[in-house]
Amino acid sequence: MISPPELITVLLVEDHRAVAEGLWALLDDYDDLTVVGWADSVAEAVPMTVELSPQVALIDYRLPDGTGAEAAARIRAQDPAVVVVFLSADTSDAALLAAVEAGASGYLLKSAGGDEIATAIRAAAAGETLIPARTLMEVLARHRESARRTAQQAERLESLTGREQEILALMTQGLDNRAIADRLTISYATVRTHVRGILEKLDARSQLEAVAKAADWDFHPVTPDQAGPPEPGAASAADVP
Repeated sequence: MISPPELITVLLVEDHRAVAEGLWALLDDYDDLTVVGWADSVAEAVPMTVELSPQVALIDYRLPDGTGAEAAARIRAQDPAVVVVFLSADTSDAALLAAVEAGASGYLLKSAGGDEIATAIRAAAAGETLIPARTLMEVLARHRESARRTAQQAERLESLTGREQEILALMTQGLDNRAIADRLTISYATVRTHVRGILEKLDARSQLEAVAKAADWDFHPVTPDQAGPPEPGAASAADVP
Protein backbone atom coordinates (compact mmCIF):
# COMPACT_ATOMS: atom_id res chain seq x y z
CA MET A 1 0.00 0.00 0.00
CA ILE A 2 1.37 3.39 -0.99
CA SER A 3 1.18 5.93 1.80
CA PRO A 4 -0.18 9.37 0.93
CA PRO A 5 2.42 12.11 0.44
CA GLU A 6 3.27 14.25 3.45
CA LEU A 7 1.33 17.50 3.26
CA ILE A 8 3.18 20.79 2.88
CA THR A 9 1.26 23.54 4.63
CA VAL A 10 1.11 26.92 2.92
CA LEU A 11 0.11 30.39 4.10
CA LEU A 12 -0.94 32.84 1.37
CA VAL A 13 -0.05 36.52 1.87
CA GLU A 14 -1.90 38.34 -0.91
CA ASP A 15 -4.06 41.47 -0.75
CA HIS A 16 -6.26 40.76 -3.79
CA ARG A 17 -9.07 38.44 -2.74
CA ALA A 18 -9.68 37.04 -6.24
CA VAL A 19 -5.98 36.19 -6.65
CA ALA A 20 -5.81 34.60 -3.20
CA GLU A 21 -8.92 32.49 -3.87
CA GLY A 22 -7.51 31.43 -7.24
CA LEU A 23 -4.20 30.38 -5.67
CA TRP A 24 -5.99 28.53 -2.89
CA ALA A 25 -8.06 26.53 -5.38
CA LEU A 26 -5.02 25.91 -7.59
CA LEU A 27 -2.80 24.61 -4.78
CA ASP A 28 -5.54 22.43 -3.32
CA ASP A 29 -5.49 20.46 -6.57
CA TYR A 30 -2.09 19.03 -5.56
CA ASP A 31 -2.23 16.09 -3.18
CA ASP A 32 0.89 17.13 -1.27
CA LEU A 33 -0.01 20.80 -0.77
CA THR A 34 -2.61 22.36 1.50
CA VAL A 35 -3.37 26.02 2.11
CA VAL A 36 -3.95 26.63 5.82
CA GLY A 37 -4.77 30.33 5.70
CA TRP A 38 -4.74 33.66 3.93
CA ALA A 39 -3.41 37.01 5.15
CA ASP A 40 -4.03 40.18 3.16
CA SER A 41 -1.44 42.48 4.77
CA VAL A 42 1.94 42.64 6.49
CA ALA A 43 0.21 43.24 9.81
CA GLU A 44 -1.97 40.14 9.48
CA ALA A 45 0.80 37.83 8.21
CA VAL A 46 2.72 37.48 11.49
CA PRO A 47 -0.18 36.57 13.84
CA MET A 48 -1.48 34.10 11.25
CA THR A 49 1.97 32.52 11.07
CA VAL A 50 1.98 32.14 14.85
CA GLU A 51 -1.52 30.68 14.82
CA LEU A 52 -1.14 28.30 11.85
CA SER A 53 2.60 27.40 11.79
CA PRO A 54 2.81 26.95 8.01
CA GLN A 55 5.88 25.38 6.43
CA VAL A 56 5.84 27.80 3.48
CA ALA A 57 4.62 31.38 3.13
CA LEU A 58 3.72 32.32 -0.45
CA ILE A 59 3.93 36.12 -0.47
CA ASP A 60 3.05 38.91 -2.89
CA TYR A 61 5.66 41.69 -2.97
CA ARG A 62 3.22 44.62 -3.03
CA LEU A 63 0.95 44.75 0.02
CA PRO A 64 -1.29 47.60 1.24
CA ASP A 65 0.71 48.32 4.40
CA GLY A 66 4.25 47.55 3.22
CA THR A 67 6.24 45.15 1.09
CA GLY A 68 6.37 41.40 1.01
CA ALA A 69 9.99 41.70 2.09
CA GLU A 70 8.81 43.31 5.34
CA ALA A 71 6.26 40.54 5.81
CA ALA A 72 8.90 37.87 5.13
CA ALA A 73 11.39 39.43 7.55
CA ARG A 74 8.78 39.62 10.32
CA ILE A 75 7.55 36.08 9.68
CA ARG A 76 11.06 34.63 9.80
CA ALA A 77 11.94 36.68 12.88
CA GLN A 78 8.92 35.11 14.58
CA ASP A 79 9.49 31.60 13.20
CA PRO A 80 12.78 30.96 11.32
CA ALA A 81 11.50 27.52 10.27
CA VAL A 82 9.00 29.09 7.85
CA VAL A 83 10.39 29.27 4.33
CA VAL A 84 9.31 32.04 1.99
CA VAL A 85 8.53 32.05 -1.72
CA PHE A 86 7.54 35.29 -3.44
CA LEU A 87 4.89 35.37 -6.15
CA SER A 88 4.83 38.87 -7.57
CA ALA A 89 4.25 41.02 -10.63
CA ASP A 90 7.25 43.18 -9.66
CA THR A 91 10.19 42.38 -11.95
CA SER A 92 12.59 44.99 -10.54
CA ASP A 93 16.07 44.19 -9.27
CA ALA A 94 15.25 46.12 -6.09
CA ALA A 95 12.34 43.80 -5.28
CA LEU A 96 14.42 40.68 -5.85
CA LEU A 97 17.26 41.98 -3.67
CA ALA A 98 14.85 42.96 -0.91
CA ALA A 99 13.30 39.50 -1.06
CA VAL A 100 16.69 37.80 -0.80
CA GLU A 101 17.71 40.04 2.11
CA ALA A 102 14.47 39.05 3.86
CA GLY A 103 15.42 35.38 3.56
CA ALA A 104 13.33 34.29 0.58
CA SER A 105 14.03 30.89 -0.93
CA GLY A 106 12.41 31.74 -4.27
CA TYR A 107 10.98 34.55 -6.35
CA LEU A 108 8.38 33.77 -9.01
CA LEU A 109 6.43 36.07 -11.28
CA LYS A 110 2.64 35.94 -11.29
CA SER A 111 2.81 34.73 -14.87
CA ALA A 112 4.10 31.39 -13.53
CA GLY A 113 1.92 28.36 -14.11
CA GLY A 114 0.43 26.16 -11.41
CA ASP A 115 3.00 23.38 -11.78
CA GLU A 116 5.86 25.89 -11.54
CA ILE A 117 4.42 27.37 -8.36
CA ALA A 118 3.84 23.95 -6.83
CA THR A 119 7.37 22.82 -7.72
CA ALA A 120 8.82 25.97 -6.15
CA ILE A 121 6.87 25.41 -2.94
CA ARG A 122 8.06 21.80 -2.71
CA ALA A 123 11.67 22.77 -3.38
CA ALA A 124 11.60 25.56 -0.80
CA ALA A 125 10.04 23.22 1.79
CA ALA A 126 12.88 20.77 1.08
CA GLY A 127 15.44 23.48 1.87
CA GLU A 128 16.44 24.37 -1.67
CA THR A 129 17.26 27.89 -2.80
CA LEU A 130 15.50 28.64 -6.06
CA ILE A 131 17.30 31.85 -6.99
CA PRO A 132 20.38 30.90 -9.05
CA ALA A 133 23.66 32.34 -7.76
CA ARG A 134 24.47 33.67 -11.23
CA THR A 135 21.17 35.57 -11.39
CA LEU A 136 21.80 37.07 -7.97
CA MET A 137 25.35 38.09 -8.93
CA GLU A 138 24.07 39.79 -12.08
CA VAL A 139 21.41 41.65 -10.11
CA LEU A 140 23.96 42.75 -7.51
CA ALA A 141 26.29 43.99 -10.25
CA ARG A 142 23.49 46.03 -11.82
CA HIS A 143 22.52 47.37 -8.39
CA ARG A 144 26.10 48.49 -7.67
CA GLU A 145 26.38 50.15 -11.09
CA SER A 146 23.06 51.92 -10.57
CA ALA A 147 24.19 53.13 -7.14
CA ARG A 148 27.46 54.39 -8.64
CA ARG A 149 25.62 56.32 -11.37
CA THR A 150 23.17 57.79 -8.87
CA ALA A 151 26.01 58.96 -6.63
CA GLN A 152 27.79 60.49 -9.62
CA GLN A 153 24.62 62.30 -10.71
CA ALA A 154 24.06 63.64 -7.20
CA GLU A 155 27.67 64.83 -7.06
CA ARG A 156 27.29 66.72 -10.36
CA LEU A 157 24.08 68.40 -9.19
CA GLU A 158 25.63 69.31 -5.85
CA SER A 159 28.54 70.96 -7.65
CA LEU A 160 26.17 73.62 -9.02
CA THR A 161 26.26 76.95 -7.22
CA GLY A 162 23.05 78.43 -5.87
CA ARG A 163 22.80 80.80 -8.83
CA GLU A 164 23.41 77.96 -11.29
CA GLN A 165 20.63 75.98 -9.64
CA GLU A 166 18.29 78.97 -9.97
CA ILE A 167 19.12 79.29 -13.65
CA LEU A 168 18.79 75.56 -14.30
CA ALA A 169 15.39 75.61 -12.58
CA LEU A 170 14.25 78.41 -14.88
CA MET A 171 15.63 76.50 -17.87
CA THR A 172 13.48 73.52 -16.89
CA GLN A 173 10.47 75.87 -16.97
CA GLY A 174 11.21 76.67 -20.62
CA LEU A 175 12.71 80.15 -20.18
CA ASP A 176 15.42 81.23 -22.61
CA ASN A 177 18.55 83.13 -21.57
CA ARG A 178 17.07 86.61 -22.07
CA ALA A 179 13.94 85.72 -20.09
CA ILE A 180 16.13 84.29 -17.31
CA ALA A 181 18.17 87.50 -17.25
CA ASP A 182 14.98 89.54 -16.90
CA ARG A 183 13.59 87.27 -14.20
CA LEU A 184 16.77 87.39 -12.09
CA THR A 185 17.65 91.01 -12.98
CA ILE A 186 21.13 90.06 -14.10
CA SER A 187 22.81 90.63 -17.44
CA TYR A 188 22.36 88.38 -20.44
CA ALA A 189 26.14 87.86 -20.51
CA THR A 190 26.08 86.69 -16.88
CA VAL A 191 23.35 84.19 -17.67
CA ARG A 192 25.37 82.82 -20.58
CA THR A 193 28.40 82.44 -18.31
CA HIS A 194 26.35 80.51 -15.76
CA VAL A 195 24.80 78.35 -18.48
CA ARG A 196 28.26 77.38 -19.71
CA GLY A 197 29.15 76.39 -16.15
CA ILE A 198 25.97 74.30 -15.87
CA LEU A 199 26.67 72.47 -19.13
CA GLU A 200 30.23 71.72 -18.07
CA LYS A 201 29.27 70.44 -14.61
CA LEU A 202 26.44 68.27 -15.95
CA ASP A 203 28.51 67.07 -18.93
CA ALA A 204 25.75 68.28 -21.25
CA ARG A 205 26.26 69.39 -24.84
CA SER A 206 23.22 71.68 -24.93
CA GLN A 207 20.74 73.40 -22.68
CA LEU A 208 18.11 70.90 -23.80
CA GLU A 209 20.33 68.01 -22.68
CA ALA A 210 20.99 69.76 -19.36
CA VAL A 211 17.24 70.11 -18.79
CA ALA A 212 16.70 66.44 -19.68
CA LYS A 213 19.43 65.37 -17.25
CA ALA A 214 17.98 67.56 -14.51
CA ALA A 215 14.61 65.84 -14.93
CA ASP A 216 16.13 62.36 -15.11
CA TRP A 217 18.37 62.98 -12.08
CA ASP A 218 15.51 64.25 -9.89
CA PHE A 219 16.89 67.80 -9.66
CA HIS A 220 15.48 69.88 -6.78
CA PRO A 221 16.69 73.49 -6.99
CA VAL A 222 17.39 75.71 -4.01
CA THR A 223 14.82 78.38 -3.31
CA PRO A 224 15.85 82.01 -3.89
CA ASP A 225 16.40 82.62 -0.17
CA GLN A 226 18.75 79.60 -0.09
CA ALA A 227 20.80 80.82 -3.03
CA GLY A 228 22.74 83.25 -0.87
CA PRO A 229 24.25 86.61 -1.85
CA PRO A 230 25.27 87.40 -5.46
CA GLU A 231 28.42 85.62 -6.52
CA PRO A 232 31.63 87.66 -6.86
CA GLY A 233 31.80 89.27 -10.28
CA ALA A 234 28.12 88.66 -11.10
CA ALA A 235 26.73 91.72 -12.80
CA SER A 236 23.20 92.94 -12.33
CA ALA A 237 21.04 94.42 -15.04
CA ALA A 238 21.80 97.86 -13.63
CA ASP A 239 25.51 97.26 -14.31
CA VAL A 240 24.93 96.85 -18.01
CA PRO A 241 25.29 100.08 -20.00
